[in-house]
Amino acid sequence: MRDNVRAFIAAAQAFRVRGPVYEFGSYQVEGQAELADLRGLFPGQRYVGCDMRPGPGVDRVEDLGRLRLPSGIARTVICVDTLEHVFEARHGVDEMLRVLAPGGVILLSAPFEFRIHAYPDDYWRFTPSAIDRLLAPLDAAIVGSQGVESCPHTVFGVGCKSPVSDRFLQGIQPFLTTFQDWLDGRGRAAGIRPLRRRLLSCLRSKAERRRERDLHSARFVIRLPSTETPELAEDDHSYADQHTGSRIDLI
Repeated sequence: MRDNVRAFIAAAQAFRVRGPVYEFGSYQVEGQAELADLRGLFPGQRYVGCDMRPGPGVDRVEDLGRLRLPSGIARTVICVDTLEHVFEARHGVDEMLRVLAPGGVILLSAPFEFRIHAYPDDYWRFTPSAIDRLLAPLDAAIVGSQGVESCPHTVFGVGCKSPVSDRFLQGIQPFLTTFQDWLDGRGRAAGIRPLRRRLLSCLRSKAERRRERDLHSARFVIRLPSTETPELAEDDHSYADQHTGSRIDLI
């Protein structure tokens, strides 16, 4: 698991998500337990890790395309950096939405500009538009990306199943602020580089320099029921109305 994905899940605590929490793709690859173990982010909540193979972090062996779980069992669903490994990815998302309880929250992430990695195989890359379409059955969604906008390294999705609660609506601004604070911190840390690295960066291509510059930049589009408007702090985030929702740029 990548550190920005863990930070995304940590920021989602702003929605005051509840258990039971079901994570799909919970297998902890050797050497990644410190980042991949998300249970500590949900203290006091029942947490069920599911994966297609047994191993560290796995409580139930489940095939995401054919879940053996009853409908509405999960108040929170997590599926991070996993959908690219699911051949029937759309059906897998439909299954997760089926087991999500009314008012429940689903948290998704997927890599876009990323090497082919086989756990056990790698099939897909998802654009923000694809994640938005996959979450279209839900009444509310927040979809975003991090990195160069035209070629992001990570795509994120947050969805809330009807009825959309005040808890979810009130969590939007704190979620964005918390994630932005993390991005700012990482960006500042990345900016402290030895002189040699700064000089070498001048030799990189324009695309490489842009990729480095935008590494910790993100943007989100919020889609809500037409009767709801999130309370967004304009002094913290610049945003413009889009056909699909409100555009938020985290810089």
